Amino acid sequence: MNYLAAAFAAGLAAFAASYGNGKVISKTIESMARQPELAAELRSTMFIGVGLIEAVPILAIVVSFLILFS
Repeated sequence: MNYLAAAFAAGLAAFAASYGNGKVISKTIESMARQPELAAELRSTMFIGVGLIEAVPILAIVVSFLILFS
């Protein structure tokens, strides 16, 4: 049962992060197309957002390892 819980936690976090990254990147590209003069500022904000989104699956992997080895 622990294996199933760990796999579910890691898989759901990976799916959510990929969906979130896709939304952030697509909206950033859309915004750059509308206002090209803000491209540098939008790009740096996008990288911060993607980094914060990617922190969630890393924490989920830690939780899944705790589930596995506890």
